[in-house]
Amino acid sequence: MSSVIYRKLSVEECQCINEMNPSQYVGKAWREVDGKHQLVEINYQDYDWPNGYEYHISHFKKTILNGGSAIGAFDSNNKLLGFATINRQFFGERHNYVLLEQLFITLECRNKGIGKKLFMLSANIAKEWNADKIYICAGSAEETIAFYFAIGCKEAEEINKELYESDTRDFQLEFSL
Repeated sequence: MSSVIYRKLSVEECQCINEMNPSQYVGKAWREVDGKHQLVEINYQDYDWPNGYEYHISHFKKTILNGGSAIGAFDSNNKLLGFATINRQFFGERHNYVLLEQLFITLECRNKGIGKKLFMLSANIAKEWNADKIYICAGSAEETIAFYFAIGCKEAEEINKELYESDTRDFQLEFSL
């Protein structure tokens, strides 16, 4: 999409995520079966934000208020098409990780390069902070994991136990900076 404008978002703008359509059809998802990741049939239509809208608003605000970054993608009418938030707090024993807290693209704008651009802009910010890697707790939908692998992510070398235990179905990924 050539007319997309990317810019940092403020706390006051976080409610604009309400303009987005977060729904997603999940045909297949990755699950741990016999100790290995395998694709399994799900056939599930999710019409709402994972964990609810309020969860995402509160995490969006918390990221910015704690020194993290939020970047939005807007159309020419200033409608939010997608956003990414990255936390500034480092963690990890062997590497300095920062968490990609959220990356969402409105339904009608997926598969147009917006997610990749938002991710790479977030990666540039993480580099400025001197992070070694971005840590991602990715939803297990087949398309979601394919997206992250396509942009160069791989399974995390170090698993953040707290993040893993918050949803054991999430795929723990990392991106080297």
